Amino acid sequence: MDAVYRAFAPDKVRLGPGLFQDRFNVNRDYLLSLRQDNLLQNHYLEAALGQYGQLRNTLHGDPGAGDDRHWGWESPTCEVRGQFLGHWLSAAARAFAGSGDMELKLKVDRVVAELGRCQEKNGGEWVFSIPEKYLHWTAEGRPTWAPHYVIHKTLMGLFDAYRYVSSDEALTILNNAARWFHKWSGRFSREHMDDILDTETGAMLEVWADLYGATGSESYKELMERYTRSRLFKPLMEGRDVLTNMHANTTIPEIHGAARAYEVTGDPRWREIVERYWECAVTERGTFCTGGQTSGEIWTPPFEFSARLGDKNQEHCTVYNMIRLADFLFRWSGDAGYCDYIEKNIYNGILAQQNPLTGMISYFLPLQAGARKLWGTATCDFWCCHGTLVQAHTAHNAYVFYGQCEEIVISQFIPSRLTTVIDGNKVVLDMMFDHQTSGSADDNSSAAGLRHRPGGWAVEIRVSCEAPTDMVLKLRIPGWIQGRPSLRLNGEDRTIDEKEGPFFHAISRIWNEDTVRLELPKGITTSALPDETGMRAFMDGPITLAGLCDREQALIAGQKDPGSLLVPDNEREWGRWMGGYRTKAQPTGLRFKPLHEIVDEPYTVYFPVTERGR
Repeated sequence: MDAVYRAFAPDKVRLGPGLFQDRFNVNRDYLLSLRQDNLLQNHYLEAALGQYGQLRNTLHGDPGAGDDRHWGWESPTCEVRGQFLGHWLSAAARAFAGSGDMELKLKVDRVVAELGRCQEKNGGEWVFSIPEKYLHWTAEGRPTWAPHYVIHKTLMGLFDAYRYVSSDEALTILNNAARWFHKWSGRFSREHMDDILDTETGAMLEVWADLYGATGSESYKELMERYTRSRLFKPLMEGRDVLTNMHANTTIPEIHGAARAYEVTGDPRWREIVERYWECAVTERGTFCTGGQTSGEIWTPPFEFSARLGDKNQEHCTVYNMIRLADFLFRWSGDAGYCDYIEKNIYNGILAQQNPLTGMISYFLPLQAGARKLWGTATCDFWCCHGTLVQAHTAHNAYVFYGQCEEIVISQFIPSRLTTVIDGNKVVLDMMFDHQTSGSADDNSSAAGLRHRPGGWAVEIRVSCEAPTDMVLKLRIPGWIQGRPSLRLNGEDRTIDEKEGPFFHAISRIWNEDTVRLELPKGITTSALPDETGMRAFMDGPITLAGLCDREQALIAGQKDPGSLLVPDNEREWGRWMGGYRTKAQPTGLRFKPLHEIVDEPYTVYFPVTERGR
């Protein structure tokens, strides 16, 4: 498969101080806080290992007891029990790769070893937290709650332990487990297998593609074909809208499988499926102002959102998985629009749905007036979104840099360091925000700086090469900029083409010890519901602003510039700029803050805005 860009391995990109490192750290602390026995409780139960009797004695206890066991979806009486362990394993493995944290690696190694014990006790193949009969029931047409989905999470976690921690034991366990599926799935006709796949299969296709790519085994290629979701892929390729009112996160992981199948086989039919899905889900459907979608976990009708604002918008799983899908498509195409999409969803989904104090998840992001985020707990919920949360906050370094031959692309403006090799030379890029203009510093020793909050982002990229290196550095110019961006190379002004974003500006030269400064002007804009243009949300660059109110409140704006009704509010605190705004010239004043900073306050995102004089 030919790709325009490749992702850098997590150990090549380290986060720097700031918002994203803070969110990574609170997530890391949560990953380490969970006890090994509790993470494995349902796998131990299925294998009848030593903890089984002790667990059985607690089943009739009070689920509210908390830390003594894991409850909610991890309760031993829940049909999807055990799915969280796979998420945890993937998250901990990638967090180690991105930070070098040996405590995480040691815990991953112990969990993998225990899964090996479970597999051996189960006869050498089955390594899962639910019984084999759940899949037999699915094959018989009996109601089951997504056994393939649960199984995939364990397979995914094991593969990520192999990928990021170099665990050969994890790969051995995977190969042993796959034998069971090869034998079981080989019993069914194509039509019968399609019936089985109508019950949520998660990303089984993706893990078989991953294993085919890692091993080259024909058995995995056969499993890829058997787990092809024809009843979704075929109507998509025929141009039909098969997504409206369909459960969103049932389908996105299946498209991830098609994406990986394309990458490991090069067969263009897989890529066509992925591109058509994106068209149906995003291009031909639109998104909320946050960049996310869904209401009650289902896809909203194309550009008809006004009747779908409620308490269950934007399921976190869909945000995380659509970011992953955009990443595939960006690497294949080089289209900067996918990077804008990722940025908006990171700020207004991944960050907005994590409690910055506790690290917990808000399953949904309500968009109705006067909404509140409903936070999960550390040991008593374990929803599906709980799992994608812990993975998402280990991936902040995943979308910053991309490369190809002598090119390095800066896709996201996240403080970080890239270490790579070009033409045999070590090259290090350090990216940081300019503290006095972008306001990311939080210390009392900062200089006086600007008089007021700056009207844009300023990033500084320092390039250090082992020897002079001929390469191209590409900088994303986002679609949200207001005005002309400015660029300086070693203190000298450089010209940026005048064209509408998003696009990449390329600097081709021989680099050595150089500094690039990029300033991206921004301003308050509004984003209207497509089917009710009088309902508007306020955006600060890519960041959605939330009004601090518990009900719908009408606002009056100027005809040409509705964003001008907001002015900076409480703009400075010690050494950093704050992100708040307030309304001006309104019957009742209202304050706004970034949606990702909202914790327990009631908030409103969409407001009825009327023009003065009407």
